[in-house]
Amino acid sequence: MSNLIDIKVPDIGDFKDVPVIEIFVNVGDTVKAEDPLVSLESDKATMDVPAPRGGIVKAIPVKVGDKVSEGSVIVHFEGEGAAAAPAPEPAKAVVSAPPAPVSAPAGLAEVRIPDIGDFRDVPVIEIFVKVGDSVQAEDPLVSLESDKATMDVPAPLSGVVRALRVQVGDKVSEGSIIMVLATGASSAAPVSPAAATAASLVAARPAAEKAAGGIDEEAFALAYAGPAVRKLARERGVDLGKVQGSGDHGRILRADVESVSRGGADAVPAPKPAATAATGVGGIDLLPWPKVDFAKFGPVERKELGRIKKISAANLHRNWVVIPHVTTHDEADVTELEQFRVQMNKELEKSGVKLSMLPFMMKAAVATLKSFPEFNASLESTGSGDTLVLKRYYHIGFAADTPNGLMVPVIRDADQKSVPEIAKEMGELAKLARDGKLKPEQMQGGSFTISSLGGIGGIYFTPIINAPEVAILGVCKSYWKQHSSDGKTSSWRLTLPLSLSWDHRVIDGAAAARFNVHFANVLADLRRVLF
Repeated sequence: MSNLIDIKVPDIGDFKDVPVIEIFVNVGDTVKAEDPLVSLESDKATMDVPAPRGGIVKAIPVKVGDKVSEGSVIVHFEGEGAAAAPAPEPAKAVVSAPPAPVSAPAGLAEVRIPDIGDFRDVPVIEIFVKVGDSVQAEDPLVSLESDKATMDVPAPLSGVVRALRVQVGDKVSEGSIIMVLATGASSAAPVSPAAATAASLVAARPAAEKAAGGIDEEAFALAYAGPAVRKLARERGVDLGKVQGSGDHGRILRADVESVSRGGADAVPAPKPAATAATGVGGIDLLPWPKVDFAKFGPVERKELGRIKKISAANLHRNWVVIPHVTTHDEADVTELEQFRVQMNKELEKSGVKLSMLPFMMKAAVATLKSFPEFNASLESTGSGDTLVLKRYYHIGFAADTPNGLMVPVIRDADQKSVPEIAKEMGELAKLARDGKLKPEQMQGGSFTISSLGGIGGIYFTPIINAPEVAILGVCKSYWKQHSSDGKTSSWRLTLPLSLSWDHRVIDGAAAARFNVHFANVLADLRRVLF
């Protein structure tokens, strides 16, 4: 009599309501113990669920794209042996951290640097664990530091540290392997001194060193593929670094490896021609940058640009070249607002919150964006052309001047916060920015930006749009100016210069002028934010 088994998703931490991304078997297939059945993927890791014993696949109640959790049945299985045979052990999942899972034996997970914004080629400044340590999911593993911020990389799942792949001072980017964790049953195995030494030797091997079989280990490790696919690639001598995946987001599937092993094309896109000094964004043909020996004209001093300025320079150059900028200038009468601000600072003196003009401008910006939603938007390229994404949230970025360069923290949901709350949060974010401790997520998600030169000076300027936003408002130091409403009498009014830069692909001049007028009217009388 056959032994019918339901194969279920095992208990594996944060794998709850996650999609099935690949199914390795068909109904009627005969499989052996530990053969992979399906692959699951969360935002933290990829997991292959193997067969607990040999047998025949009788039914597959899930399909690619279905979401499953611990205990979900993924395969109906007819096991070998009689009904009296002992129940099989639960499946032990093989897991790894994205973007490319395990290339090591079952139960080992390669922990990688996740998508962390502008943290590229940044140094490891601290390692919190050593080989043999047990860690829980979310425990900090290493700390990274760029010119913008410091970030701790947490463990994607629980386990025992089997190998460290980085040292303090090493530079890493998204996808870099930082360590190997033993998970599940294999985490219980003790780490012998010999194993620890071997792990250290693996970690010390140069990243570009190639295996005897001609596999580029660095490229293989960074390839986006699951544990079962990696195992198959090893068995068939396929270098994953040379395979272009056909799955979602370029994931390498079993079929891709099988195709290559049968002599099919690797499907690697042709490399793009290297950029030259005469080539700009989007292939724009420019004259090469002039090379001048400045020292022959007099004394010079050379100073390397800091990391933040280098990153900002690249972003600003792209934004300026790609976005057709137009800047519309106007001014706002903030006489009454300034009186109100001074009065509110007296009332808030004991709270420790001090109001500048900027929090008021954020509230005015929200009110204006609600009236002109195309300014609270982004262009998104699609297969059929460009689509305008209108945002229903109001996350306002503000330019913060720091010793290392300009940074743009974001006040999220500014529409739901009071002026004092915004002022308090601005102060906290600005301090983090000055201290170099601002996290990437605190600079992401902005829908509109205000760049204020505050008390520094100037009257008007042309702020560069912070892509993928479509507009940015620049403000300078307010000054006293005579105004006349009838041409006969005049009075001195505190005037705030406004400089609105906008993307002409999305916004036209009339809309920009109306935006500035509306914004100025709100600042002149904040009661307008109630409507």
